[in-house]
Amino acid sequence: MPTKPQPVSPIPPREPSLKTPDPFVVPPTATRDYALDSLVFLTTPEQMKALSDRTRMIILDLLLERSATTSQLAEALGKPKGTVGYHLKNLEQHGLVKVVRTRKVRAMTEKYYGRTGRTFVLPDTGPKAERSAMLDEAKSEMMFEEGNPLPAFTLRRMRLTEADAFEFAKRLFELTAEFVDQKPGGDTVYGLLAGIYPTDRPMLTETDDSEGESGE
Repeated sequence: MPTKPQPVSPIPPREPSLKTPDPFVVPPTATRDYALDSLVFLTTPEQMKALSDRTRMIILDLLLERSATTSQLAEALGKPKGTVGYHLKNLEQHGLVKVVRTRKVRAMTEKYYGRTGRTFVLPDTGPKAERSAMLDEAKSEMMFEEGNPLPAFTLRRMRLTEADAFEFAKRLFELTAEFVDQKPGGDTVYGLLAGIYPTDRPMLTETDDSEGESGE
């Protein structure tokens, strides 16, 4: 999977630390059977590297729906339990997943894993390749079918103040949070890609309309 970093927060954290995520805790949903932090700020290269693997990112996506065991994830991925267990250990080591509950099965204890945060936030100074890799990721997995109105896109540009741009970014993040908290249904996994970005496009200069129009 081309690297799939999570979106940069529109509001920089006061103390970016994995141990001090956004205080708002996302409660369980209709299917997600555990609570998790709203934001987890990534602070080390090792955490970024952990998110650069396709299998690990799919595991994190699956755990956004509900907690799951190594066996359940292996079945969904069509991969050996040993392979999935290796990736879970890596994600757990870097604070991206944790055991959220256990269950006794015969003489064994099954561990159910969940994400530590709904959104993993990259440093806003990350390399361009890392910050834009999700565009490549989205393009690589899109399905185009005859007669299907999706994918659907729109692209707009507008000259804004930085404060207004951040406000739109905040609203986009709220929309993506609403998207992943929906009750799962159907038999297709949909992707939502949202973002706002500065461009180098030309702009009109300001005019002083108070001078009035020329009579000529």
